[in-house]
Amino acid sequence: MDYRLVLTAALGQLGDNAVEKIAALIGHPPHWLSAGTACEFRVDGPQVTEQARVLLRGEKVDVNALPAQGRRKQLLLADMDSTIIGCECLDELADFAGLKHQIAAITERAMSGELEFEPALRERVALLRGTPENVLERAYQERVTINPGARALVRTMAEAGAATTLISGGFSYFTTRVAAEVGFGSEQANELLIADGKLTGEVREPVLGRAAKRDALHRLVREKGITLDDAIAIGDGANDLGMISDAGLGIAYRAKPIVAAAADARLDHSDLEAVLFLQGYRDDEIVRD
Repeated sequence: MDYRLVLTAALGQLGDNAVEKIAALIGHPPHWLSAGTACEFRVDGPQVTEQARVLLRGEKVDVNALPAQGRRKQLLLADMDSTIIGCECLDELADFAGLKHQIAAITERAMSGELEFEPALRERVALLRGTPENVLERAYQERVTINPGARALVRTMAEAGAATTLISGGFSYFTTRVAAEVGFGSEQANELLIADGKLTGEVREPVLGRAAKRDALHRLVREKGITLDDAIAIGDGANDLGMISDAGLGIAYRAKPIVAAAADARLDHSDLEAVLFLQGYRDDEIVRD
């Protein structure tokens, strides 16, 4: 079967030494997608992936093999916290409330798959009861940063006709703003309940967690009239496992080990533009600000 072994790195960090090692392994030179950032090799299957990763151990290069057929996808479903943005919004809210250590510990266990996501979310939100509503805006303005490559990923896929959805086990206060800033076509998240200018310590039911993310993937595929093979799902935590497992291309982005083990591709060093290179986009096709 015709595959592409794709090497990606942070901007300008894919050096000749790494590429030459893989060229010697494969037996032919690469096709460059972006100078110093991404290239690919034609291979007969994915079996060479682990050998290539071993050869590049210690280098900040991601190695992934994908089928050559049907690489460019028509639906992008992306997690928000620690994927499209560089923080966990709930942990940042907790910091303003003086509870970050306590809440972040629960977050870590939930994202690693040690705790069920839905009850862990309710437990963390309950600890924020009485926190002033204006903390939401402070957290957004002071803590939320868009991860490198996110805008280019979303806007390039949208320009190519793909549907793009931001889906989060976090909160709609943040997803509506991040989706607009990055360029997503739609967003879906949990809603924090507020009364008298303060967080009530509750989230509107039902909680959007692993099952809801998976269900959203299947619904969006039906609505667009495509198949699961035409979809990408990307995330970092255990609540992303359902959509990552079911999508045609499931990507673990700087993810927990349980997610990296289940995904079709893993990105530990590259920025989010690498999702485009995995699909075979060239640098001159990417829509950047």
